[in-house]
Amino acid sequence: MTDHARDDGDEDAPRANDDHRSHDRSDEHDRPDDHPDHHAHDVDELGFGVVTVSSSRSLDDDPAGDAIGELVEDDGHDMVTRELVSDDYDSVQKTVDNLVGRKDVDVVVTTGGTGVTPDDVTIEAVQPLLEKELPGFGELFRTLSYDEIGTKVVGTRATAGVVDGVVIFCLPGSENAVRLGTGDILLREASHLVGLCGRE
Repeated sequence: MTDHARDDGDEDAPRANDDHRSHDRSDEHDRPDDHPDHHAHDVDELGFGVVTVSSSRSLDDDPAGDAIGELVEDDGHDMVTRELVSDDYDSVQKTVDNLVGRKDVDVVVTTGGTGVTPDDVTIEAVQPLLEKELPGFGELFRTLSYDEIGTKVVGTRATAGVVDGVVIFCLPGSENAVRLGTGDILLREASHLVGLCGRE
């Protein structure tokens, strides 16, 4: 097990009426959802840069990258660029760093290289760039993945973070993994995270 479902053949209460609440709500004033402007800074249309990390694939044979692009565009965002780099520390780090420097890129998604084999170096290459880490992303990804792959989740190091206002998500290399991470998690939060990063 090196990545989430690494095998290419393996493919991801309504709120109670206030009248019935008996507890004291005086301590709930800090709940984000109670603030009408909680999502005021959300960015509706985002520019995505997608990086496939693989020494064996090409952009013409990249089901994980295809899936990310499909989900991003179906959600109304722009796929600004899509790149493929080998499993090489310097290549991964330089590519991600270059994308962060582009004014038209708000989110970078990498796929591949998050496992534990010697050539899985995406996390090592990206983490030094991050100004803030978002550990909840990896934690939630592994929690949701458990239903599909069980304890094999311990072999994936999917993570996320922020650098210079750009949100970076590092996903495993299988199509199932990116559909879960992209469709079920990151697309639900990316607009809000990018908006928060840009607050003055």
